[in-house]
Amino acid sequence: MNEKAVQPSEDPDTDEIMIQMIDMHKWFGEFHVLQGINLTVRKKERIVICGPSGSGKSTLIRCINRLEVHQRGKIIVNGIELTNNIRNIEKIRAEVGMVFQHFNLFPHLTILENLTLGPVWVRKTPKKEAEETAMYFLEKVHIAEQAQKYPGQLSGGQQQRVAIARSLCMAPRVMLFDEPTSALDPEMIKEVLDVMIDLAREGMTMIVVTHEMGFAKSVAHRVLFMDYGQIVEENTPQAFFENPQHERTKLFLSQILH
Repeated sequence: MNEKAVQPSEDPDTDEIMIQMIDMHKWFGEFHVLQGINLTVRKKERIVICGPSGSGKSTLIRCINRLEVHQRGKIIVNGIELTNNIRNIEKIRAEVGMVFQHFNLFPHLTILENLTLGPVWVRKTPKKEAEETAMYFLEKVHIAEQAQKYPGQLSGGQQQRVAIARSLCMAPRVMLFDEPTSALDPEMIKEVLDVMIDLAREGMTMIVVTHEMGFAKSVAHRVLFMDYGQIVEENTPQAFFENPQHERTKLFLSQILH
């Protein structure tokens, strides 16, 4: 991974804000899963979120495109506040791509059909243009030769690369990754991380929930540590890993870094 690494110290070189969370809270019934989240993400910035299971990491990023509904505070994406307004939700979802732990590909459609479905039906892109775009992004993730196959014929790593390409076909301004490598065999993780590193080098705004600390060190502008629904610590990768401030962060890093 080192040969492709981007410099984490590179500044996004813009003050344009893509995502803002202001005193954001989320409950599941009585369970206060997110507590007073304040987070600002600038255009082209790359954020890695880590923390123990159940700390609220995935819920936080799922709130950004309304897969989960926050109950208090504000979420603003590319200048649009996320409320119950369906039109605003649709606008935000058009701007935000998401890659999940599991690939969520349609098994009865070919890879090419999986990639063109959204552009054709949601963006009303002509089929030929959608197919050209799909092939462009399949080339980008190095699996263009798999276009006519079905998801079940591909490895897990290949399917996850298809999922990334599918999101890119919708021309998002932000990409969210929810533990994109955690369901993969170890030998498949690098091929997915390499694609994500390429995206980072091209300036994609990214928020990545992951336990891949090598990726965080190589790619992130900031690393956030969450515990019990709160952002406990955030810093540059170098400061985060070399000089963690919070005892809970130190314990987590001691357990995850061998």
